[in-house]
Amino acid sequence: MKKLTYSSLLLFALAGAVMIGCKGKEKLPKGEKEVNIPCSGPDYFTNNKFFRANSLGESSDLVVSKKKAMDNARAELAAAIQSTVKTVTDNYVNSREFNNKEDLEERFEQLNRTIVDQTLSGIKMICEKQVQTEKGGYRTYVAIELSASDIVQQYTENLSKDQKLKIDYDYEKFKETFDKEMEKMSNK
Repeated sequence: MKKLTYSSLLLFALAGAVMIGCKGKEKLPKGEKEVNIPCSGPDYFTNNKFFRANSLGESSDLVVSKKKAMDNARAELAAAIQSTVKTVTDNYVNSREFNNKEDLEERFEQLNRTIVDQTLSGIKMICEKQVQTEKGGYRTYVAIELSASDIVQQYTENLSKDQKLKIDYDYEKFKETFDKEMEKMSNK
């Protein structure tokens, strides 16, 4: 009886492994094939610690293809940061309920633009692949990241320089609001 039980368990385990293995390989519609794009996928998504962006550039010149890829990725990263920080700022200002809310929002928007320009210099390349196309041109794939904590630090430094904002600024509240927004991005 024990022999039958062990054999049955082994058979069920093998059947389960085969079924799980088959599930992972979904069939694509006829005429389509999967494309694997270098420097993309879940490892290159923004999470609660880093803003990330990826892109590609194509040119007959290798250096130009890299420049195009980096410019596109920087623009994507800047847009993501601006959008996130705008949301954080709006939530922060609304939660603080200041009398000078409109003036404060305007000052934060100016600060946002300044900080995005300043922090983009701290970008780190996390992936770079270059290929030559069939036609002899070049395609460069890149993925870049920027630390979320560097952005918060940059905000703190710049806010401390603005006397009017400094009075109304609560670092802990801002950081808490920022962390909540970054957590939302990790869950997408």
